[in-house]
Amino acid sequence: MKRSNFDLERLQSAEKLKANEIFTPCPITKDDELFPNGIFVFNITKMLEYIKNNSDEIDLVEVLVADFPKTFSSVDESHVDSVDVSRPVLLAEISPGYYSLIDGNHRMEKARKIGISRILAYKLNVKQHIEFLTERTAYLSYVEYWNGKLK
Repeated sequence: MKRSNFDLERLQSAEKLKANEIFTPCPITKDDELFPNGIFVFNITKMLEYIKNNSDEIDLVEVLVADFPKTFSSVDESHVDSVDVSRPVLLAEISPGYYSLIDGNHRMEKARKIGISRILAYKLNVKQHIEFLTERTAYLSYVEYWNGKLK
């Protein structure tokens, strides 16, 4: 995703993270949807539950579909037609000021396919999404990764 002026301002004011020594990994239950990004695995199901219960704390924004190129992962074409593009996708601040699509690849693909240029997205900053990492080691590595981006 391209960085907007808003994102660039946030990048300039981004703070280092301090590791929570008593961090508890987000639990995984049967049928939870997960988003793996290297060693970092986020629990999407629990994240969506959090958003539902705390919607006033999460930015809901409109994003340009063109800002999100087709993913390198395969999209199940047979599933694309059945998705609801009015349901917001999920963006997470994976590095300071940079948001990645972590849920909604099929919705983005359908939007492209039917010519929709904008789609709604929940936009979670690092402090909002880091709690959904599923392993302590990954959490500590993420804090180090994030802080390394601010040097």
